[in-house]
This record gives sequence, structure tokens and C-alpha cells, in this order.
Amino acid sequence: MTDSKDLEAEIHPLKNEDKKLQENPGKPANTGDGLKGLPRQPRVSRCRTVAFFLSLFFCLFVVFVVSFIIPCPDRPVSQGVWRTDYSAAVTYDFLATEDINRDRIQDVLFLYKNTNGSNSFNLSCTDEGETLWSHPSSFGRNASILSSLLQLPDVDADGAPDLLVLTQEEKEVGGYIYSGSTGHQIGHRGSLGVGGTAGSLLHVTRAGAHYILFPCAAGSLCGCSVKGLHEKATGGGSPLKRDPLWEGMLNATAPGPLWRSPGAIHYLMNVPGKAGEDLLLVSSEACMLVDGQDLVPRWTFSAAQVSRKPILGHYKPDTLAVVIENGTGVDRQILFLDLSTGALLWNQALPGLPGDPPSASLPTADHRSAFFFWGLHELMGTNQTEPRDAQHSLYMFHPTLPGVLLELANISANIVAFQAVLLEPSRHAACVFLTGPTSPDTPGMVSVAKHKVRDLVPSGRVVRLAEGGPDSDQAVRDRFSRLRYRSEA
Repeated sequence: MTDSKDLEAEIHPLKNEDKKLQENPGKPANTGDGLKGLPRQPRVSRCRTVAFFLSLFFCLFVVFVVSFIIPCPDRPVSQGVWRTDYSAAVTYDFLATEDINRDRIQDVLFLYKNTNGSNSFNLSCTDEGETLWSHPSSFGRNASILSSLLQLPDVDADGAPDLLVLTQEEKEVGGYIYSGSTGHQIGHRGSLGVGGTAGSLLHVTRAGAHYILFPCAAGSLCGCSVKGLHEKATGGGSPLKRDPLWEGMLNATAPGPLWRSPGAIHYLMNVPGKAGEDLLLVSSEACMLVDGQDLVPRWTFSAAQVSRKPILGHYKPDTLAVVIENGTGVDRQILFLDLSTGALLWNQALPGLPGDPPSASLPTADHRSAFFFWGLHELMGTNQTEPRDAQHSLYMFHPTLPGVLLELANISANIVAFQAVLLEPSRHAACVFLTGPTSPDTPGMVSVAKHKVRDLVPSGRVVRLAEGGPDSDQAVRDRFSRLRYRSEA
């Protein structure tokens, strides 16, 4: 039978060694592996403990330095409201946003001319921006410009997109191509062989070929291959493509129209399609969607007085709609059409005033859009004063509340331009107003102001268009306040 002392030694070996050390303090314990063993173990443990706490202290010190001592870079603070005034000035119908200083916040760009020479703080664009190139135009004396600058692919292989300007000279449309990097004209003037009107568009077919489209006589749509125009201008080859289908349509009607429309074409837009870009045409008789490849109409909606260029937005989640302003003055209607089918989604009478800016839209986080309309809701069915005596009212609409408009602002000044814009990615929506004299020949006060949409909502006036909906006006404002916006994809 095993001795009780041996059994205890097997169960508690360390305790047994400590006991031997106490009995023989002058002799170290002899272990079986020849190591000097146990008296050194506490010293090693103490060293490990010290190293652990030193490492922990160093890590905490680094965290403290990074968090509290080294300052984080200041993030630009976006003000809720700001306004800048320029006296004795004139402004123009131009308002854009761009991140100029690369701080991830959109900057506001506009044009104004100061007529007070004593004010040295107003600098021209050339005093702060750099002019990349400047050349006098080579247009004929009787030429009228039919388009703004159209951006073309890099046809001269200098690494920069090139530019195209269409002009009407006598009875023919001419095209001038310019290098985007130097401004020099590429080749000579190229004739398109037909007459046209303003409102040109650069369209890319599904084969990747570029064509210029523009309204021409008798409600027709005329076109020209950019490759063909480039070859005419230079007398040589071109790196661009032709589309066999489009070439066949052009050759069948040369030099006539590419496509005929019911009524004069007022607006022409590229819109997203199932397999590429489609064409949205607005004429004096109807609004129609045309297949961007074979020019076959997909749908037609009768609208005889479309007063503005349509805008796009999402009425249903992830489903594009086109917004049309049909009629003018007290007869103005806001129409929402499903872009894929042409079906009417929503309509509302909203009288317009002379000088009202165009409508706008912003995408929201629920994959719909918030819409902004100008008008005067009180004129509906009433005999009030002349519209020109009233203030411009800005209304906000969201498809989740189809029976409600929220009046955000009233402005009595002449509104030259307006934009609803997301100044910071996925942050806050803002309204930017540019006001000034009615004529650029008459100087006066020019103002540019920005307001957060969320700051305008609490004081907004709820306009109910139909029965039902939220029980209280405050519930409506709360719904609009909770809207979140997203950047375009």
C-alpha cells in the first residue's frame, strides 16, 4: 500500500518541494532533469509581469497621445444658412456646384458682373482661376450658334475630350471641332447639309457610335455621324465608329430628316434605357419616349403645352419617372409619368408665375426622390390678384405623402437661378437661390443664399391636396424632417 506521504507528494508536488526547501535551506532541490529549477521561477515570472505592464503602459500612452494631444484635422463645417450680397451688379442664369478645393463639400459657382469700379474686393475669374486657352471664334459673320459646347471623344489623340459647336449659316447647319487641350480648331468647318434649330444633343448608339441629333424643319429630327463630320473637317480618317443601322436610316433620307415628330420638337433628352440610352422628345403636341437604337416610339403622352425641360426622379422605389410641367400660368399642371410605360403616376394643378425657376429633384435613402416645385397654390380656383404681384413659393413633395405639399419658402425678389443639391455625400440637402435684377443691363443687388432643407421644414406650411394622410401638420413636418438623402450612383 502506498504511503500517505508519498501519495500527498504525488498530488501536491510543488508543495512537497517547498517543504524540502524549508527543511534544507542551504541546499537547493535536486530535480530529475538536472536544472537548478524552482528558486529561479519566481524571478522569471516577475520579469514577465514587469514587461507586460510596461507594454500596456506604452499602448495606453500612445492612445492618449493620438486621442488628446495630436489634433485631428479640422473637417470643414457646413453652415446651415449663408448669404452673400453684391451691390451695383448684374448676374446671369448660371448656377452650378463643384468640389473646387477638394474638401468633399460642393462649392457654389455663379456668374456676376460688378459695375462699381471702386470696389477692389470683387475679382474677375481670371484674377483667381487660370485661363487654359483662349482663341477667337472662326464662325462666319451671319452664323448663329445652335448649341452650347458638346463634349466629344478625343478625336485628335491628345489625351483630352474635344469640343463641338453647331452653327446655323444661311440655310445649313455647320459643325466646328476644337481641341479640348489647346483650343485650336481641328480641320475646317463641316457642313451637315440641312437646316436646323436650337436644342442639339450628342447621342451614343448601342454599337458605341456617336451621332449629333438636332431639331430641324417641320417637326423633324435630323442627325449626323460625328465620325463623318470629323472626316469632312480634316479630309482624313477618324478613330470613331459608325452604326450600320443608323447609316442605313441616314442614307435612306439624305439629306432629309432622320425621324419625324408630331409637332415641332422643343426638348430632346438622353434617358437611361434597358439596353443603353433612349431618347425623350417633347414636341408641341406630345411627349414621347423613343428607342435609342431603332428610333421606334415606346410610348406617347398627349401634352400640348410643356413649358419646361422635363426632369427625372424616382416616384416608386428604383423606378425612374419623368416630371412634366404642362401648361402655363393658372393652367399649369405637374405630371409624373412612368418612364418605362408612360403611365400617369401623379398629377396636380400648381399655377406658375412669370420668372419661376425650373423644378428639381434629389434622391432619397428609400430609393425614391424628393421633388421641388415653384408656383402659387393659392391661385387655384380663386380670383386673387395678378400672378406677377405675388411671391414665388417653393414647394416640396415626396411620393410617400402624395396628398401633401410642404411650402418651404416665399421669395419676392427676381429669382435668376435655383438648385436643390446635396452639398455633402449622404449628408444634408440644400436649396441655393441666386437673385438679382430682371435685366443684365440694369445693375442692382445680386444675392446668392444657401439654406438647409431640414432647417426650412419646421416652419414650412402644410398644403393638403386630398383627404386623409397624417392627422396633424406637425406629423407631416416630422415625416419630411426624417427624410435622408443619398448621392447619385
